[in-house]
Amino acid sequence: MECEVTTYYLEMKNPGFLIPKRLEIHDFEIKKAKIPLPELNRFFYISVGYNWYWNDRLEWTYQQWQEWVDRPELRTWVAYLSGTPIGYFELEAQSNGDVEIAYFGLLPRFIGKGLGGYFLTVAIENAWKMNASRVWVHTCTLDHPVALANYLARGFQIFKEQTQKKIVP
Repeated sequence: MECEVTTYYLEMKNPGFLIPKRLEIHDFEIKKAKIPLPELNRFFYISVGYNWYWNDRLEWTYQQWQEWVDRPELRTWVAYLSGTPIGYFELEAQSNGDVEIAYFGLLPRFIGKGLGGYFLTVAIENAWKMNASRVWVHTCTLDHPVALANYLARGFQIFKEQTQKKIVP
């Protein structure tokens, strides 16, 4: 099916622009994955992105996943609720000093429970800890309906919009 998709590119140029969302839920924690593990990133990419048409990496080989996660500029963080992994984000340091929130999301069962704002706050805070000159992310109209609102609520500003026709399965 062909449809029009608008991609929004958002940025935060100063850590002081972060509007944090705090959360007090017992047994909710976020940990950095210190050992690069292609199976972990692939699992989350497929499981989180399935409903949002993330498909650019579906055909990646194990070697491609390994190369992606083995880079020193990539860091993966995992959210846990009661010891169960529920979501992830990937932060990628870029050569110009920017840090991109490359992927971010929760597993479907945990969406709509008030966790996303806090989880995004932690992602942004960790991006700034990577000595970022700017933190940026992109989302599109195929993403969760409140994704853009969450980014804006945390203090991101749109710096570019692009609309194009895409074929989605």
